[in-house]
Amino acid sequence: MSSSVPASDGQSTQELVETLQRAATAHEEAQKRVEEGGQERLEELQKFYDELLELFDRYEERATGDGDFGVFIEFQEKIANFVERLPEDLDHRDRFEEVDEILHQRRLTESDFEAARNELAPVADLVERLDERERTRERYQAARHDVAVRKRELEAEISEREELVALGEADLKAPIERLREPIETYNRTIEDVFREFKRETPASEVLSFVETTESYPLVAYRQPPDDLATYVERSEAGDESILTLLEYAEYSVSKLEHYVPNARELKRNVATHQTYLRRIDAGPLQIEWPPAEATTLWWRCRELIAVVGRIAPEDVVTKLRTVRDLPRETDYERLRESARARDQLDDDERERLASGAVADELSTLRQRRETLIEALSEYPER
Repeated sequence: MSSSVPASDGQSTQELVETLQRAATAHEEAQKRVEEGGQERLEELQKFYDELLELFDRYEERATGDGDFGVFIEFQEKIANFVERLPEDLDHRDRFEEVDEILHQRRLTESDFEAARNELAPVADLVERLDERERTRERYQAARHDVAVRKRELEAEISEREELVALGEADLKAPIERLREPIETYNRTIEDVFREFKRETPASEVLSFVETTESYPLVAYRQPPDDLATYVERSEAGDESILTLLEYAEYSVSKLEHYVPNARELKRNVATHQTYLRRIDAGPLQIEWPPAEATTLWWRCRELIAVVGRIAPEDVVTKLRTVRDLPRETDYERLRESARARDQLDDDERERLASGAVADELSTLRQRRETLIEALSEYPER
């Protein structure tokens, strides 16, 4: 049912927490550098810096060397207009003005653009603080996400161990035959009834029966494909049993024409759904083993009684009512837990339960989960 707690699977709990701590520290330091530089001032500087770099990217190749003279003039005008629009109190405004001087020449080369970028290096360093803050925030969010994911995984593992412990407490000597016998008797009976129903009843009636179960969510038949349901309802072939239709589907068109009015129509609507037709069986009408908890069993039997009564004689419905009444007539939960334990526990799990290993695993998992909960509380979303 579940394995022992691994010493390490991927990153350990402590590694995940330490990664989150480092990411939080890096983000806090990056945030502090932004605050020292003044966030609004840095964002304003970034806006103009990015705009200027965009001009470089757009014009550098065409405005250097013997490029298009018209583009060269256009570029210098844009640079001049850009500098004129700069606020007087903009940090490093003089750097932008110096860039204008560097690029205000009769002929530009790649080295001129390189010199302009070097002149803007102090601006780039300041703007980088904003980028660094965003990068560290993303790393922080990713580290926190990893912690949250591992916490959910631990919760699933804890639930598995808790269920294992509950099963280990079951009375393995309880007389589960008091549940098994009426359930198996009903299941065998409804299987026989449905097999005959499918073999002897027209396909149109069988599919109509399946369609009625759509109103009963605890009777989980897969509904017939629309084209198949329409065909068996409207065609003479729908008067044949499903087994006959499946046999017809294997015939050649020429042979099939001796049995049905429109052979190609049957091929088109039945042959393509052979798997569906073969899989229609009593499964959704049977009671699972081990059985569900008492309330679920009662509601499922309630729906099954309404459905089974459409195709089965009263004695079958009576057997189903007997199953429905098991929680009232027996020590149901004790017997059910015993049945679940016998069905689900293997020898290794029983040995681990007896030795106390599962209890130890559960304690370890809970400690790891608590560590992650504390980390998520200490380092909230940012």
